[in-house]
Amino acid sequence: MKAQEEINFNRIAKAISYIKANFKTQPGLEEIAEKVNLSPFHFQRLFSEWAGTTPKRFLQYISIGYAKEMLKENQSLFDTALATGLSGTGRLHDLFVNIEGMTPGEYKNGGENLYINYSFAESPFGNVIVASTSKGICHIAFYDDENIALANLQRLFPAASYQQILDKEQQNALYIFSHDWSKLHQIKLHLKGTDFQLKVWEALLKIPMGRLATYGSIAKQLQNPNASRAVGTAIGDNPVAFLIPCHRVIQSSGALGGYHWGVNRKTAMIGWEAAKTSA
Repeated sequence: MKAQEEINFNRIAKAISYIKANFKTQPGLEEIAEKVNLSPFHFQRLFSEWAGTTPKRFLQYISIGYAKEMLKENQSLFDTALATGLSGTGRLHDLFVNIEGMTPGEYKNGGENLYINYSFAESPFGNVIVASTSKGICHIAFYDDENIALANLQRLFPAASYQQILDKEQQNALYIFSHDWSKLHQIKLHLKGTDFQLKVWEALLKIPMGRLATYGSIAKQLQNPNASRAVGTAIGDNPVAFLIPCHRVIQSSGALGGYHWGVNRKTAMIGWEAAKTSA
């Protein structure tokens, strides 16, 4: 039997998919509730518990109009964030996530001599696998099948030694979904990536929660305005879901674009973060 958290997220994801496809007609509570086989009362309660806001307000957060407004505001906010490392809205997780690249040897030899702990957990956006080395988090990914999730991790570091255990690094990273971020310890990431990928991932960390950026704006921040496609590829290779917020990058038109772990999940994250920062 599925965990209740997963059941609830699947219902929310289905509702979000419907909202996203029909936001131009501004569907009402009864219409959306019917699509997920819940009464309007129970759907409103479930949705509000999950997102921290009403379905109607959430619909506004994920509309194209909202995305365009966020992009307009972010022309200055994103520049400031990149220059200072500050979001301007408080000590959010882009302030205390620190990236350390793996050594050339670790990068080339597939993680030989690396000891990796991993565990499976629930999040507001579905099940996640989280893995860590002695230096920090090296992998977070959403999954539907544990065996496939573990196989994908092992493919990244084929020569590493693995142990299924929940350590303090993983616990601290998972707290990001449920705790006051201002009270968390700094989260350290230990990542396998090229110099360009690391620079792109560091740029993503500077996008304030509740805000959005485009592939082109990140390319410009890296002083390589013609590299939008390369930026998109690096974003698609992001090994740490949510903590490195690739879900905050959308197309310049305001369309959400793709996402490695599913567009509905990306939509849910954007709306959820907008609700949290608005609150």
